[in-house]
Formats: sequence, C-alpha cells, structure tokens
Amino acid sequence: MPDFDFAQPTSLNEALELFAAEGEVRALVGGTDIVDQLKTGRRNADMVVDVKRIPELQRLEVAADGLHVGAARNLTDIGEFPAVRADYGGLADSSVLVGSWQIQNRAGLGGNVCNAAPSGDTIPALLSHDTTAIVASSTGRREIALSDFFAGPGQTVLQKGEILVELVLPPSPDNGASSYLRFIPRNEMDIAVVGVGSYLQLGSGNIVEKARIALASVAPTPVRARAAEEVLEGNVLTDDLIESAAVTAVEAATPITDVRGSAEYRRELVKVLTRRTLGICRDRING
Repeated sequence: MPDFDFAQPTSLNEALELFAAEGEVRALVGGTDIVDQLKTGRRNADMVVDVKRIPELQRLEVAADGLHVGAARNLTDIGEFPAVRADYGGLADSSVLVGSWQIQNRAGLGGNVCNAAPSGDTIPALLSHDTTAIVASSTGRREIALSDFFAGPGQTVLQKGEILVELVLPPSPDNGASSYLRFIPRNEMDIAVVGVGSYLQLGSGNIVEKARIALASVAPTPVRARAAEEVLEGNVLTDDLIESAAVTAVEAATPITDVRGSAEYRRELVKVLTRRTLGICRDRING
C-alpha cells in the first residue's frame, strides 16, 4: 500500500475542505474497492478521506420528493429498509447482490455508484427510477441526473473537490414497480455478465404510462435502452409487447467478448433478462 494522509471528518463542511486541498484526494465509503485499487496501483491518492461519519451521507428516509439515500449508507440497511422493499424493488434486489453479506454490511451505495464500473449492480436499478445525484463542493451544490453521471469505465463527471452526498429517487406510485436481475456464472461473489433493471408504471386498461430499462455490463457505462422504453409506453402491456421490448433493448447494447462471455451471448442475455424483469414488474404491480 502506498503512503497517503488519512482523515475521518465528522461534518460535511470539514470533508469538503479536505477535498478542496491540493493533490489527489479519494473518498473511502466502504473501502471494498478503493483499498484494492490503491494496493494494485490502479488508483493513486495523496489523501484518503473516510466519509462514513458524516450524518448527511448516512441519510435514509422518505420525504415528499422521494427516497433519499446518503452516499455512505451501507447496502444492507438499504436492502432491508421497508420503504425500499415496498416501493423500490429493483434497488432492494440489487442491494443484496453486491459481493457477500460482509461486503454489503460495509459497502455504501455511493461507493458502488462512484466506482462507475459498467457492471455495477445497483446502477441499473437507480437509473430505472430516474435517480438524481446530489453532489457538493466547497463552493456549493448541484444536481446531476444519474443518466448523465458516468463518463466511462471507472469515470464520473465529478469535478475536483466534489463529492456525492446523496441519491434521490422520485416517489414510486402504487401502479409502478421495478426489478433487477443479473446473470453470473456462480451463485454469488461474481461480476454480472449482464444486468438489467426495469421499471413499469401501468394505467387503466394495462396501458404502460412509463417504462424504464437500464443495462449493465454491455457498454463502457451503464446505459438506458430508450428505444425499448418507447416500444412499451402508450401501449397495452402484453406478453408480445414485452417480447418486442426485450428484442429492441439489444439495440442499446455494445458488448465485448471476454473471458466471461461472448458479445453474442451478452446480447441474448439482454433479451432474456429484459423479458424477465418486465414480467416481475407486472407481477409486483398486480400484487
């Protein structure tokens, strides 16, 4: 492990002052990624700032504008939170898939997001809920649509001195539901070959009022399958419509072939997982 300074601020303002300092300042949320990255030289740091003790980054509550999740809140708490289980099923699904139970007890949602891995499990679920990222620096705050947050593998649009404070998911109505599924070669502790997060909102006559489909592990960043969403919206939800959306979702994928699967295999998985997540959304809406 290379040498670096270490700090554990207990207020957001104190943390922002540290992040505004010269040099490379890295946040430690759970440490399950950054510690390994520093050890292997994939990232460097002049200072590491543990943000677990900052109250704003531990927020987990439902407000009038939706669900607020602090960037440092651990995945176990999120997956077990009653409002998440009831109204944000995709986030609940994905929170219990990241690593082992021990990792979920430590890892924060913001760490999974800011690591910006194309295979990040929580990201498609968050994208399917039109999540907004609230970031702060010593000069103020700004809001970023999560769909605009990722710049490439391991890269985000955060500027020097900025940190992710919380993620805000809009209210989910009773006629809406989400789901996340992934395919991995093993039962656990593996990286998604493909992941799909879907959201449906149904109106009278089973008309799709709103649809969101987000894909992981099939492009340099997590992506929305916008053409597939358009196939669904405004039409009666039937098995045939779901199949059409699943086929169209593949258009958003630009997968590569690697040791975990071929590009062709990943395209087929996009269809299968899109079909299944949309079916789960329908079932959850119907109780």
